Amino acid sequence: MDKKHALRLKRHRRVRAKVFGTAERPRLNVFRSLKHIYVQLIDDDAGHTLASASTVEESFRTTGATGGNVAAARAVGAKIAERAKEKGITRVVFDRGGFRYHGRVKNLADAAREGGLEF
Repeated sequence: MDKKHALRLKRHRRVRAKVFGTAERPRLNVFRSLKHIYVQLIDDDAGHTLASASTVEESFRTTGATGGNVAAARAVGAKIAERAKEKGITRVVFDRGGFRYHGRVKNLADAAREGGLEF
């Protein structure tokens, strides 16, 4: 594990000490790699993932867009908001996963807000 990854995990642990998801207000967790971006709605009480979306899904791959850019992050944010609405979830707590809140992470969050999620 390189230093950059270790520092991200350290930031993530610091965020997770304060952010906790419940069934009524699940945790919106974001993970980004160089090629893809993933997001999950997690109920930490039960330890279950309620909904997820990512750029590796078949429906997303058919569009031909790459997962490592801002446009893809916006599409994933809109998709998770749509899936949350289907489950009756409107309020979430945001977990940036130790990543800085800019670029892909910020655009994903903005698209989720525009889709109707409140955090």
